[in-house]
Amino acid sequence: MKITIDENLFQHMPNLKLGIIHYTKITVSESPQMLKGRLQLFQEQLFFELDTKPLTDFPGIKEWRETWKAFGADPSRYRPSAEALFRRIKKQNYLQSVHSAVDLNTFFSLQYEIPAGIYDLSKIVGNVQLVIGEKEDGYDGLNGRFNSLHHILQLKDEQSSFGSPYVDSVSTAVTEETTDALHVLFLRPSMTREEALQLTTACGNMFTSISGGEASCFVVNQECPSVILNGTHSSNM
Repeated sequence: MKITIDENLFQHMPNLKLGIIHYTKITVSESPQMLKGRLQLFQEQLFFELDTKPLTDFPGIKEWRETWKAFGADPSRYRPSAEALFRRIKKQNYLQSVHSAVDLNTFFSLQYEIPAGIYDLSKIVGNVQLVIGEKEDGYDGLNGRFNSLHHILQLKDEQSSFGSPYVDSVSTAVTEETTDALHVLFLRPSMTREEALQLTTACGNMFTSISGGEASCFVVNQECPSVILNGTHSSNM
């Protein structure tokens, strides 16, 4: 499997970058109490911080609103997923535990103020590309409704769209049957490649410390716009 950022996107956002983590032989199950407690505590602390701090004072939220606008989307109508999480917490509508993979993905998104998505590799068909959504693009999302992806960044395989920094599709959702997964971190464009790789590696290490298996971590950006995943062996192109 080859994962590529469409080169046309760099015309709008030269520093656009993704953190890519390829997991193999993982075990997805009910989250350990440690993770549940950490996720709950983080949300409670964030609630009090949001009481006095505007959303746009969070660097990651601000950057992703700017990224949204750069590609022609309205962040006030279709919010980046990290901002949507922050707004839920501001209303004290805390996120409940789902399973280890989803809970870790949520924790990373909150901690680093970035959209993030995790996908079952067995449900992805062929190669993957990050492109901008056209009028006809959309899917049934994890939010329980059909979502248009017009002017919104999206991940597409050779069959259909399946993920975005807005909301992910139900078609590639990770379940407790998942053993191989693709984790995509929609990193802050201002990060250096070194910072991006450190963050991506930290997420991969924390994930496998809870879910077992192995993680291969990469960053794709303008200088290195693709990565090939092949079994347990992966390489940047």
